[in-house]
Amino acid sequence: MKLIAAGILVLSVVMILYIWITKRIGFAWITRLGLHFALAAVGIYAVNIAGVLPDVYIPLNPATIGTVLVLGLPGVGLLIGLKLTWI
Repeated sequence: MKLIAAGILVLSVVMILYIWITKRIGFAWITRLGLHFALAAVGIYAVNIAGVLPDVYIPLNPATIGTVLVLGLPGVGLLIGLKLTWI
């Protein structure tokens, strides 16, 4: 099973490198990713500092920032909803 997973990983890396080289994507996506990462962290931090809901504190960790990166501002709402319903 590990051999199959390693094979898929190697094949994926080779395909990504092929696309990157042939399409000449460059490194602009890293800048956009960094900007989105920073804005996601600022959004979570603003919710924590605002204190609108005193029982809500969203930790700044890779899972929460990743959620906000993928979902955007509704991701912050999702994290608040999860925090209020589960804890």
